[in-house]
Amino acid sequence: MASGAVGARTNGGAELFPRNKVLSVSDQLATNVGQLMAPAQKGLLGRLRRGIEKEGLRVDSKAAIVQTLHPHSLGSKLTHPHITTDYSEALLEYITPVYCRPADALSFLGDLVRFTYRQLDDEWLWPASMPARLSGNDSVPIADYGTSNVGTMKHVYRKGLDVRYGRIMQSIAGIHYNVSLPDDIWPLLREQEGRRGESLQGYRSARYFDLIRNFRRNSWLLLYLFGASPALDRSFLGEDGGDNRCDKLEAMGQRTLYAPYATSLRMSDLGYQNKVQEQLKICFNSLSNYVGTLRHAISAEWPDYRRIGVEVDGEWRQLSANILQIENEYYSDIRPKRVARHDETPTQALEARGVEYIEVRCLDLNPFLPLGIDEPQMRFMDTFLLWCLLSESPWIPDEECDRLDDNRRLVVERGRDPDLKLRIGDRHVPLRTRGHEIVDGLREVAGLLDAIEGDGLHAAAIETIARRLDDPELTPSAQMLRALEAHGGEWTDFIADLAKEQGRHWRSTPMDESRAELFSQLVETSHQQQHDIEAEDRVSFARFITDYFQRAREPRSAA
Repeated sequence: MASGAVGARTNGGAELFPRNKVLSVSDQLATNVGQLMAPAQKGLLGRLRRGIEKEGLRVDSKAAIVQTLHPHSLGSKLTHPHITTDYSEALLEYITPVYCRPADALSFLGDLVRFTYRQLDDEWLWPASMPARLSGNDSVPIADYGTSNVGTMKHVYRKGLDVRYGRIMQSIAGIHYNVSLPDDIWPLLREQEGRRGESLQGYRSARYFDLIRNFRRNSWLLLYLFGASPALDRSFLGEDGGDNRCDKLEAMGQRTLYAPYATSLRMSDLGYQNKVQEQLKICFNSLSNYVGTLRHAISAEWPDYRRIGVEVDGEWRQLSANILQIENEYYSDIRPKRVARHDETPTQALEARGVEYIEVRCLDLNPFLPLGIDEPQMRFMDTFLLWCLLSESPWIPDEECDRLDDNRRLVVERGRDPDLKLRIGDRHVPLRTRGHEIVDGLREVAGLLDAIEGDGLHAAAIETIARRLDDPELTPSAQMLRALEAHGGEWTDFIADLAKEQGRHWRSTPMDESRAELFSQLVETSHQQQHDIEAEDRVSFARFITDYFQRAREPRSAA
């Protein structure tokens, strides 16, 4: 394996930038906010656009993951635009359209849940990120997408995830928050930075990577504020209820394990983990570095995966023996995205037309919220992301990248520990102190967003959620542990009661009838679309995969 290509974090340029500068209300942030404020007040800046992807397991009345097929009455999970599955047949995924107002996205998401409950009998939607009661690896059924080559590829990809990492890790659920910034912000920023000679597409992509780097530096704050998975059922760690990772956890009740100061076990090495992918060392310094590293990863073999085999005795075990089967296998708390055309991979779409939006992937489901997320959290997220864009964002050298990983690990494992300090540049800083430094900057950006919206809702969200820095008991993770103790100490029983309470709410509240009609039409349409796709296949699956990877390795020219 060409380690030099895999480890290209900095693309050779990070030494040009200061390594240890600590970001607060920086001069660049103040300048950017000040210069954007007048256009915002005149109504010349558009609104942020966002969409929500919400995952959730279907469970039975005993809080066990169901073994039933994805309900036919919800439509085809291959082609339905809003209701599909993630890894497992039991792991529903809802996808909203793009909206300018958070309330509209939440309204659509709520009606998706209502429509689902109209199709379910004795099943419930699990409202937590860590899964319901499991009975070993095989109790997580792999999603099946039909007989087409496209559907078979999706199924074989998931079989590959099983042989590489196991199915249990893939039963974890979360919220993916997709945000694109207003189109009219890019020419204004490019002008004030004196970069008029740069193409708007190239400038926009470079600035989105600026945002991503600052997100990577500071995403620990989101894990602290919104992490909601400090506990789990013993069955998550294996059929005997434990493995060599148990030494980080304490017992509560007979089946519950927890970490006293944890915020998000979902984001710890108990949850999503991939030691092989750590070799990629992506720290998002440039679009070309990002695309090149992922393209290398889907082309370079990994010895352990080669030993598993790809197609063995006529059975497909994985799509390839490479570091990544496809680009989506790369795990990260944030991704640059562009809607791909039918003949493109995700990185080819980025390469050809630049970054369109970003996808935040580190958010737990909050079991206390009926949809796992609410409007104040969305407005906090919007403010945080715009702060990441408007603040100074030097490239990340290798040693800083390692420190950022350490900070995130500390916060997910013991973020509410009053003695916890983070490494910020050359300083060791209490989490609360650094959090307030960031919030000072968020207040500036909230004022800009509220000028665009003509209200004070972003500022109100910042002030409400920032209280969690001074009082960790207000965090969802602390609320979860208190509720567990009051409920008797069994995490699965408590979450099951929440699931049934929320299910009764969704079953009893009316949905928008025009949406109900739309969703019913999409059920029929999506099944017909899957049938048409299956009827149109003309080549074998082996030929289809060979052609796919040949195209995937081709670079695309920027438009």
